[in-house]
Amino acid sequence: MLIALFYDVYLLKFGYLSLSMKVVPRNDSDWIFREPTIDVFNEVYQYSIQPDHSSRSQRKVFDGDFHMEFCDTLKQLVQAYFRDFRFELLDQPWKAFTSSWSTETLARNLGINSSFVVKDHCYVLVRLSRFRDGWKLQRTPRSENVVGPVQDEIDNIKLGDVSSVLMFIKKFGSHYIHSYVTGNSLYQVFVFNKTRYYQVKDVLKNQGISRVSETKLNEYFSPWYAEHMGVIKVASGNKTVENWATSKLRHNYFIFTYPTLLKSKGDPRLLSKLNSLLKNEAILGMEMRSLGAVIKEPSKKKWFEEVLDNFLKLWDSNL
Repeated sequence: MLIALFYDVYLLKFGYLSLSMKVVPRNDSDWIFREPTIDVFNEVYQYSIQPDHSSRSQRKVFDGDFHMEFCDTLKQLVQAYFRDFRFELLDQPWKAFTSSWSTETLARNLGINSSFVVKDHCYVLVRLSRFRDGWKLQRTPRSENVVGPVQDEIDNIKLGDVSSVLMFIKKFGSHYIHSYVTGNSLYQVFVFNKTRYYQVKDVLKNQGISRVSETKLNEYFSPWYAEHMGVIKVASGNKTVENWATSKLRHNYFIFTYPTLLKSKGDPRLLSKLNSLLKNEAILGMEMRSLGAVIKEPSKKKWFEEVLDNFLKLWDSNL
């Protein structure tokens, strides 16, 4: 139960969180959180709820979500990938994962050639997410529920003393997990030139994807419209699932064949198979809230969040 734990997000780790949390494909697939988590609250179960995925799975071919997002710029594409991740006091939460990425790393994680992340292109992110587990705090636990070592360090925070706040963060981090969703997902990025992109975007936005014929939809997301078709990626990096998707999710056009995630759309047989293949191997969404919430004394809480906010803004401006 990860929601019962506090994840040690020290300020210096921002920008490198994809090394600690499984949010993009990596070669080592046997972990979701690489680093130890820390208990912050006692009796947290009384404040938390868990979605009942098992009962919904029995009534649905695929327990998850299929969607596509139109991204006018590379920045919007990265935002779209991390749409369901939020960090309190951090205006651009995706940077907590991506600001350390090189051009080559960004391209590899998105599944596209690096030449398409350095020029002026438009993108469509297509993603199929399989939900497995999730927890959410119904409300923030009261300060009296904070575990002893955390409370001891709160007592050491002194108004006007920046170092006392930083010492707390060094020991226990800056945020706690308020909610999370885990599972796995397939995703694919399609790269367009501006003319083709806005043509496709206008049609799908005005008509809706459900009203566009399958033939036309496949044409829009084919090598004849897209300037580049990224490979199908698995969020957890599971090579078995990736190889299956590359082999089975293919569209045939005359003598040509190419992998496309749109092949799974509306196909009960493929969705049923993916429902079992996509295991609980990656983090699909998370909300992190400031640990200032656990500080009972109003003036000390305000000082903690002022210091944290200033350091996050400084970190962001220095990127």
